[in-house]
Amino acid sequence: MSTAKLHWERERNKMVNQDKIKEAVKLLLEAIGEDPLREGLLDTPDRVARMYTEIFSGMDTDAAEPLARVFAVEHNEMVLEKDIGFYSMCEHHMLPFYGKAHIAYIPEGKVLGLSKLARVVEVYARRLQIQEQMTGQIADAIMRYLAPQGVMVVLEAEHMCMTMRGIKKPGSRTITIANRGVFEENALLQDRVIQMIKMD
Repeated sequence: MSTAKLHWERERNKMVNQDKIKEAVKLLLEAIGEDPLREGLLDTPDRVARMYTEIFSGMDTDAAEPLARVFAVEHNEMVLEKDIGFYSMCEHHMLPFYGKAHIAYIPEGKVLGLSKLARVVEVYARRLQIQEQMTGQIADAIMRYLAPQGVMVVLEAEHMCMTMRGIKKPGSRTITIANRGVFEENALLQDRVIQMIKMD
């Protein structure tokens, strides 16, 4: 593991109170009628604490960092990065929702490195979230830090709170769209992006 990654993990561990998470998991196990001292559960509080440190790592992360690395371009043709996989946690039931993000933008003299769009998705996915809010946050961050002519963000996801509890409808997907800048009033641009997303 690199020195930079080790430093980041140590800093992140300081922000997350793993002892409180472990205690909460023990209480939860007791509350559902389990024995926290059962062999299979002995290390579960520690595992959950380490897992939460990882899956909520976006809570204290700023999208400005991945969006700071830009490259000058002479032409301003549309850029689309699609099928960016993500996993997030619904803030209502603390169950996962997961799927794909598609991001299109029209540059204004500068573009992002391709991996940076995926990193922006990770920043907002790795926190307690709702899909509608996450879609807008990604779009707003790109507008704020890259200042393109416009951006369109499409998220499609399956929510475990709909598939394993409640209405129990596995396979159902939720699609959310955020349009900013030139995409807001231009239905032709929006349709073009949708068609590009559908292309194999």
